[in-house]
Amino acid sequence: MYCYRERSLLTAYAVREWSLVFLIGAVVTLAVGWQYGWWALVPLLVTLGLLSFYRDPPRTVPKRPDAVLAPADGRIVRLESGRSERGEPVLVITIFLSVLDVHVNRSPCAGRVLEVTHKPGKFINALRSEADVRNESNTLLIETKPPLPGPIRVRQIAGRLARRIVCGVQPGDPLDAGERYGMIKLGSRTELTLPDDGGWTPCVRLGQHVRGGVSVLATYIAPASG
Repeated sequence: MYCYRERSLLTAYAVREWSLVFLIGAVVTLAVGWQYGWWALVPLLVTLGLLSFYRDPPRTVPKRPDAVLAPADGRIVRLESGRSERGEPVLVITIFLSVLDVHVNRSPCAGRVLEVTHKPGKFINALRSEADVRNESNTLLIETKPPLPGPIRVRQIAGRLARRIVCGVQPGDPLDAGERYGMIKLGSRTELTLPDDGGWTPCVRLGQHVRGGVSVLATYIAPASG
């Protein structure tokens, strides 16, 4: 399992990328400043903008054993009941991550990783619905802790710009609610699929912006038997 420095302001899943951005940005900014003075603000602002994509702000995770949390920052673009590939009832919640959102993924609940499945695919614009099916993706199957029903699935879906999915966990790894487990680089989607026996109450609406590891997507109360 990936070891994380909790106080790092930039994600450990992209050290090479943000280190390179910082180095090149610093050199260019100094060179432009030496020759053209205040024009150095242009490469400085570009560098800060690029570094902001790799930001990893600390989060205070709510202690809600009856809830699933947002696995990513972004906008809710799908919230509906459906059927799994095996025909079982599920609740599906999909989050679209723009280039302005934090792209670190977090576990929606406490549990244990059962499976990690990578699926090769295309890189269609993540705003298009067909991206859910045709794009490259990586799926975690998580065994939940009571009272949540399980297992649940969290899927990282690549987009037109996001051509690399990073997953830092393996089968057997434990996860705490809100714990970091990976990253999708640039615009993309994260999809949460919950087994649905009628006990879920959604706490978000379409179009709402959520924060990974903080926003409660749905709460669960087991239906009365009989």
